[in-house]
Amino acid sequence: MKIPEIDIQGFDYLLPEERIAKYPLPQRDKSKILIYNQGNISHDIFYQIDQYLPEKSLLIMNNTRVIPARLFFKKDTGATIEIFCLEPVDPADYTLAMQVKETCRWKCLVGNLKKWKNGEIAMDVVFSQQSKLTIKARQIARIDDAFIVEFHWNHDISFGEVLFQAGKIPLPPYLNRETEESDKITYQTVYGKVNGSVAAPTAGLHFSDNVLSTLKQKNTVIEEITLHVGAGTFKPLKSNSIAEHSMHSENFSVSLKTLELMKEYYGQITAVGTTTVRTLESLYYIAHKIVNQNIYYPHHFQVDQWEPYIGSYNLSALEALEIISNYLKNTSQNSIKASTSLIIVPGFEIRYINRLITNFHQPRSTLLLLVAAFTGDDWKMIYDYALQNDFRFLSYGDCCLIYR
Repeated sequence: MKIPEIDIQGFDYLLPEERIAKYPLPQRDKSKILIYNQGNISHDIFYQIDQYLPEKSLLIMNNTRVIPARLFFKKDTGATIEIFCLEPVDPADYTLAMQVKETCRWKCLVGNLKKWKNGEIAMDVVFSQQSKLTIKARQIARIDDAFIVEFHWNHDISFGEVLFQAGKIPLPPYLNRETEESDKITYQTVYGKVNGSVAAPTAGLHFSDNVLSTLKQKNTVIEEITLHVGAGTFKPLKSNSIAEHSMHSENFSVSLKTLELMKEYYGQITAVGTTTVRTLESLYYIAHKIVNQNIYYPHHFQVDQWEPYIGSYNLSALEALEIISNYLKNTSQNSIKASTSLIIVPGFEIRYINRLITNFHQPRSTLLLLVAAFTGDDWKMIYDYALQNDFRFLSYGDCCLIYR
């Protein structure tokens, strides 16, 4: 197999501006859901999703939480500098980075860069009746279009608390509006636990506590992975050939318990969102690294963008899960931690996912290509149906359940 030759123009469609959901529905589980199964299409309301998932199946969702990653500093000249925190550098571990006090370094995008050539900038935030929180930032280094920024602050609180005091939730640019107070709740899943994303795993936004409870009552096993969604998820495809697109890398974690459940429910796995798909499908290639490189110690694995398309792989899907499980047990680890820039496009061999719950994605996007890897050319029929039946599109929009 080789890097696929895919013309991106074949994955374009007309998305009227009025079909983009700028705000969520008042009740998240009352969104529409389109059901696609072997060429047949119907639709329902999301809170009925238990009617469309098999009993005794496994539902896997991404439990990441969106952090208020946008910080706005105002210089003495009046210029506003936006610092958008992408991922931690020192400490590099997300959990530690959110817990660290006094100082840390993050990879960031900088808005209005021409007004911040060098030097330290600061912002004050009301912290309590007696004091204010002062946050200072300075550039350390440049990496392509991003910067390493060092932060300092004056209170004995964690950087996570600094962000929640001073930052704003980053909304997708296509919403064309400022973040509002309500987005702090509506742009999070009800089951999110681990802070670290700069974009929501939006397929999960439809789940309510009631829906989760109903699924459990019907013997659906619900399991969680963690992948921290990066800003690259909104990166447009700028060329007409997929081979020229550079995919972003994202960190993820999958527990030993999840691996064991995947073996038990193999053939009956539903993924909530494209981030969950990319995480679970990356596992297959990690197993080959463990075998081929004779790795017997804790290791951080990286799955590269085109790895599945240019390598030779002979393990079965179940053998791969068994290899990773044994590796974790032998190295006394509870979870596999890795990063992936895997891109899933038509022609990719999907090994673990039998059903996908996902939103309706932008034209000419890698997310739409992933959907087409499940459906083939039927993605056009699915999207035409959604447009003709008043479905709402993108992050705050409706969703679909795709049977492979």
